[in-house]
Order: sequence, then structure tokens, then C-alpha cells
Amino acid sequence: MFPDLSEQLRQREQQGLLRQRKILESPQSTHVTMDGRDYLAFCSNDYLGLANHLDLIESASKGARRYGVGASASHLINGHSSAHHVLEEALAEFTGFPRALLFSTGYMANIGVVTALVGREDAIFADKLNHASLNDAALLSRAEFIRYPHDDLARLEQQLSSSNARRKLVISDAVFSMEGDIAPISELLAVCEKHQAMLLLDDAHGFGVLGRQGRGSLFLPDCTPIHSPNIIYMATLGKAAGVFGAFVAAQAEVIETLIQSARSYIYTTATPPLLAQALMTSLKLIQQDEWRRDALTQNIVRLREALQSLPWKLLPSSTPIQPLLIGESAVAVCISQRLRERGILVPAIRPPTVPPNTARLRISLSAAHQPHDVLCLAEALQEIALQA
Repeated sequence: MFPDLSEQLRQREQQGLLRQRKILESPQSTHVTMDGRDYLAFCSNDYLGLANHLDLIESASKGARRYGVGASASHLINGHSSAHHVLEEALAEFTGFPRALLFSTGYMANIGVVTALVGREDAIFADKLNHASLNDAALLSRAEFIRYPHDDLARLEQQLSSSNARRKLVISDAVFSMEGDIAPISELLAVCEKHQAMLLLDDAHGFGVLGRQGRGSLFLPDCTPIHSPNIIYMATLGKAAGVFGAFVAAQAEVIETLIQSARSYIYTTATPPLLAQALMTSLKLIQQDEWRRDALTQNIVRLREALQSLPWKLLPSSTPIQPLLIGESAVAVCISQRLRERGILVPAIRPPTVPPNTARLRISLSAAHQPHDVLCLAEALQEIALQA
């Protein structure tokens, strides 16, 4: 029926672009069993080591006994549980915004926000290294889609000043998922306020990790003011929080607009309330367990020191995302495979996910990694470098 699909797949295979799904047979952790073999893993976004935490498991179990397993309806029918409502209020307070709204995933949150707030008469201005969900949201909105070079605020200001759009929306990762660097949020916000533009920040990789008590990128010391009415804040709950879902925090009128107009919120079944119950426990652990962020910071420093002598460049990053720039896709895949043969999982990220000739190993660190885990990875990379 679709004869061209076989040819497309064949071409992707020849180019080494076919993605392979792996079967995880153990709980998410720094040490996992996959496809029948044990591995030391540096490929998870479980930055604080909460995905398999006993308190979260118990909380989810209690939630299941109280609320059942599934929501069985959308939020606007009768799927909006008291567990959802309590979590939204807690997330709003935690991030310092008037209101928050739960979504099933970060992808759905970004799609919902962008398509609800801008359309054909409007313009979107996007960092070129933004996550795919932000780019897809921009395309679906049918607004004019204008991209600026990574962190080039001078170029962004030129674009904003020359635009006659009805509404202007700037969209940016707060922590860039393939680079690990942090957007200049205060400066970005200043440009937006100057040109009456809204700013959507995707803090998927900063929430729980950065800022005071893990409150996110808006709570970094150099990020002031943090709660401008121009900001729409999105963060995911399946990475550092260790569970599932996402939320948007903003001014009350923005959240109410999303409830009324965000199709990815309106036309989908609500997430199981038991997950909201587990997330309340996760939020408490994020606030209380400062030692987790301290351990994560120590692992970042330890890794960067151990990899200094490699022939490949470790990109500047103070976050758990530590990209090792290889260059050629085939070489990156080869190094990833050789690590796998040694029982270590580190994914090779290739174009089109990243720009041409910037294939890399994306090393993801967790507070649950022990010092010897980090040194094990460093020693393996040094051995591979010597054999290259």
C-alpha cells in the first residue's frame, strides 16, 4: 500500500539513521538490565534518582487504592481528580506563579500552549537549538515561524523590532537538551518585555535540578526578575521528578485560556490520579533533599575533570547533560557501541537531531551515580581513545 516506505527505511539503514528500541527489563536506575544484559547507564533523565524511590512507589500504591488506576475521562468531563487539583496548586506555589495546569507530557504541553496562544496573524521567534516539540508546536500554530541563532539576542531583538505581528511569542529551552547549556533567561526576558512579547520557557531539564530547592531555572541567582507576567513556564515531571507528565505555570488568564483552548489538554484523557499522588511525594523530596543536587554537582565536576585529556571536546555545561562532541556520525556510533560492549550505555546523538558534523555522545548524569561509576565511564573512554 505504501511502497515508498520500504525504500525510505532502506536508505535510513544505509545511512546509519535507523533508531533501535531497547527493551528495559529492570526498574529505571543507574544500573539496568536491558535485552538480557546488565549495564551501567548514562542515558536516563532521572537526574535526582527518584524514578525508583520507595516513597514514590508507596505513594503511587496508596493513590491507586484511593483513586483507582485510570482517570477514564478528560479533565473537562469528569477526569479532573482532586489529586490533580492539589498537585496543580502545589506546583504553582513551588514555582511562584498564580496558577499551574497539568498536561500528560511536555510535548503535549508545548503543543497546547503555542497553538492556543498564537495563530495566523502572529509570529513565533525560536532559538535554533530548541527541542523538537517547540518547533512542531510553532509549525502547527500556523504563525510566522522565525528562528534566531543559538543565544543570539541581538539578532532576536532585530527580528522582534521589525515584526508587525499581532502577538509575538518567543520560545526557548531553558536548558538545551542536546547542548546542556542554560539560556540567558534574564536577558531574554528583558528583550521580550521591551518588545511586548510573551516568553515560553521549556525547563524540562532544569526543574528539580537548578535553582533554590530545585525550583528551576527561574530561581538561578542571576535570573531576575523571575516572575514577569510575560513568562509562560513549562516543565516536565518525568525527568528529575521521576514520575510522568508536565505542567505549565503562568498568570491566571493564560492558564484559563489554556483550559478553554489548548486542544492537547481538552481532547485527551487525564493522566492517572495515582501519578499526581506520587508527584506530591516527589515534590517534597525535591524540596527537602538538597544532598541529591549536591551529589549531582559533584558528579558533574568529577566527570569533567576525568575527561579533560580526551581527544574529543566536552561541550561547556554545568547541568547533568554532558555532551562529548565527536563530529562524524559513524565515529560517534562506533564509540557508543564499544562502550556498550564494555557494559556501559551512552547514546550517540546524530543529525538531524543535532546539526551536521556535530554528532556526540550525550552523557546524562544522576545523583544516584556513585563516584566509581563516573570513573568507570572515564576509564572506558580513555581506553577507546587510545585504540582509535
